[in-house]
Amino acid sequence: MAHQRRSEPRLSSSSYAQDTAPSIPAPAAGLDPESWSALLAPRLAQFAGVARHEHVTRAAHEMNVPQSTLSRAMVRLEQDLGVALFARRGRTVSLTPAGRAFLTSVEGALAEVERAAESVRADADPASGKVAFGFLHTMGSETVPELIRAFRADHPRVRFQLVQNYGEAMIERLRAGELDLCLTSPIPEAPDLVARRLDEQRLRLVVPDDHRLADRRRIRLAEASDETFVTLEPGYGLRRITDDLCEAAGFRPRVAFEGEEAETLRGLVAAGLGVALLPPPAVARPGVVELTVTAPRAVREVGVAWLDGHPDTPPVAAFKRFLLSRRGHLLPD
Repeated sequence: MAHQRRSEPRLSSSSYAQDTAPSIPAPAAGLDPESWSALLAPRLAQFAGVARHEHVTRAAHEMNVPQSTLSRAMVRLEQDLGVALFARRGRTVSLTPAGRAFLTSVEGALAEVERAAESVRADADPASGKVAFGFLHTMGSETVPELIRAFRADHPRVRFQLVQNYGEAMIERLRAGELDLCLTSPIPEAPDLVARRLDEQRLRLVVPDDHRLADRRRIRLAEASDETFVTLEPGYGLRRITDDLCEAAGFRPRVAFEGEEAETLRGLVAAGLGVALLPPPAVARPGVVELTVTAPRAVREVGVAWLDGHPDTPPVAAFKRFLLSRRGHLLPD
């Protein structure tokens, strides 16, 4: 990696001898072992440079620092560790066994820092960076693939880390810094989040094709008050919406089975194990009939959420703008 060089005065090589000591003092009393990283990190690259050249003057020239500064840094490093890392012979130095062992670990640590820096820079690259994007299971088969296809028409090299989960789990991952954005429902309300409504999706009452209501096209939800329901597990947004709609219709649903995925629920309905309130499927499933609910208004709002106050990388900002531009036509008709 290229670094910009600064023009700084350098001292003669004789200053090195003046700045070194023949013996290594013990570590300062009260040194907190937990502070090793903060204490040593600024000098590790300098140590590796001196070890590579076995000559302080040449190392100082390469790193564009005054030789006296580098000499003092190495002495202080040895003092902090309480270990002699270099054997000094005139203007040259060589590693002691302790210094060679230390160098192996330092080079590994510096290489890891380099990889980490390159990784985060690559993820933030406007043209080829990464977006960590979460979404509901019910949007995985059609909605999200179409969104990404449309976005990549103008951003063909942007990479996606995709996470399917239920709403509360995605919010937890947002807060943990594992996601940049998520599509979720219901739209969350929390002081640490920003959420924008993008669209709404009608929910249908799904019944077996031999059910007493199967010949109907529309239904008031109260007419299903005596039915057994299959639902998603508590904690899922669609479960909360189902409970709220049934309450608005004047009853509490009698739940026979709970699952984690809408298509599993459709399978349970097809098997005659209950009825369910579900969004429309990507592909029609045999064995069930889907009825329009006329009352109460059975919809779920879908929105995008992100952590308030967190700066976006260029690819995340571009995808966020794209999602917001799809207000009202995010979901298939």
